[in-house]
Amino acid sequence: MAEAAADSSNSVVDGGGGSVQNDYPTIDPTSFDVVLCGTGLPESVLAAACAAAGKTVLHVDPSPFYGSLYSSIPLSSLASFLSPEASPPTSSAAAAASDSRTVVDLHRRSVYSDVETSGAVPEPARRFTIDLVGPRVLYCADEAVDLLLWSGGSHHVEFKSVEGGSLLYWEGCLYPVPDSRQAIFKDPTLKLKEKNILFRFFKLVQAHIAAASASADETGQGDASAKIPEEDLDLPFVEFLKKQGLPPKMRAVVLYAIAMADYDQDGADPCEKLITTREGIQTIALYSSSIGRFANAEGAFIYPMYGHGELPQAFCRCAAVKGALYVLWMPVSALLMDEEKKHFVGARLASGQDILCQQLIIDPSYEIPTLDVPFDGSDSHSPRKVARGVCIISKSVKQGSSNVLVIFPPKSLEEQQVAAVRLLQLSSNLAVCPPGMFMSYLSTPCTDVSAGKQCIKKAIDALFSPQASDDSEGHLETASESTEDVKPTLIWSCVYVQEITQGTSGSLLSCSMPDEYLDYRNVLGSTKKLFASIYPDEEFLPKKSAPVYADDDSDSAE
Repeated sequence: MAEAAADSSNSVVDGGGGSVQNDYPTIDPTSFDVVLCGTGLPESVLAAACAAAGKTVLHVDPSPFYGSLYSSIPLSSLASFLSPEASPPTSSAAAAASDSRTVVDLHRRSVYSDVETSGAVPEPARRFTIDLVGPRVLYCADEAVDLLLWSGGSHHVEFKSVEGGSLLYWEGCLYPVPDSRQAIFKDPTLKLKEKNILFRFFKLVQAHIAAASASADETGQGDASAKIPEEDLDLPFVEFLKKQGLPPKMRAVVLYAIAMADYDQDGADPCEKLITTREGIQTIALYSSSIGRFANAEGAFIYPMYGHGELPQAFCRCAAVKGALYVLWMPVSALLMDEEKKHFVGARLASGQDILCQQLIIDPSYEIPTLDVPFDGSDSHSPRKVARGVCIISKSVKQGSSNVLVIFPPKSLEEQQVAAVRLLQLSSNLAVCPPGMFMSYLSTPCTDVSAGKQCIKKAIDALFSPQASDDSEGHLETASESTEDVKPTLIWSCVYVQEITQGTSGSLLSCSMPDEYLDYRNVLGSTKKLFASIYPDEEFLPKKSAPVYADDDSDSAE
């Protein structure tokens, strides 16, 4: 992975060098406004926001690369990242501490479990880059894109569009997702009646979005009659879709492929996580406004070249330009706690150096020892989980398309499937794999580990055929083609489970882990709240914080 070091050499101290090293650099100064451990996306955005607000920032990471749990790593490093060896206990507490401070040892833990791989890794393995957060995309109109533009981070990362659009897996076939007026009328798989119903629905929603937007602007003028009534906005979205006459397949398109609902919305037993019409329309508004935002981006979604690990690097560059100090390969071995105030006031680095700070934010993969202090970071319930899969395949699931999103609605793979499975196929035009091969990422939220992994494996079996079957090729019906198409061959796969914990506040702060969603809205939302709790009077990454570049091109996805 390319490093995201700032241009000025005194902004980054890289403890790396290709081998484990014990000669850690000495950091000067030894006191900062904010110290962050871990260069995941939320920590990197926080560092950029704090630096833009004029705060002194020290940002360290125990790894020799940026990204932490949001990294893009070589395929050869995946096994050691998912199943790390236990680190030897540190002896930081034995070092001298001042009379007013206590040293509390800190240990990392693995957030991954139940790792299962199959197939042989194709050579050269270094040509494959794995995204730990996959499947993940950015909406063209997403706030994450706006933040990259405002902060200047867009000059450190390039994007390509998911030009193949979205496909819905329904009754054993893949159907194109009609997500616009043009797509509806060009879709050969839809009957005329279905086209009319779907077109009327989108026309109704677009009129509501336009009226609501007009009411929210400075004039306050909007067509109140075009708005959907409040009682309908508070309904479960699936009930509103039924009122509009959408048949089951069209409801699945809107619920899972456009509104991006995770859990079963249309079953006989309603789930606890039904989305409302208001929530569904908010996502549809984001989806529709993303189409056509950038002149060179097809569809609603874009993906960063070289993987999502480029995003933390981009924000770290922005922070470094504003004066933040970066030290890679520098673990935090202990926390410094003020005995009298029962408050964490700094960190002890692996070098043995103590760093003091006003605000301490640590990577969520660190374990916090039980202390006799109020701390709301310990959950009384089990953390959420997401089952993930990574595959290398021989050809595209959609002929003629490089990058494609596939949605498996609940119960489309088996009756016991309670949540949607999402699959994102990526090609070599994103520089994540060699030409002629494709990467596929899958995920589904789960409470039961075995059930979550089972859904991932079912989705893999539905789309790909095993490499060993030389004499009997599997087939996948592609509704848009009218003829059978040979399934892509599965060359290699890895299925595993990741736990999800929310960011914590209180005496010690931490950011959110990568969640089960397709985009970063929740991650950025919790990051903004965390920043507001630290600096309530400061603006979060204001537009004026971006450096001025002569070649600014804000209407391009690159």
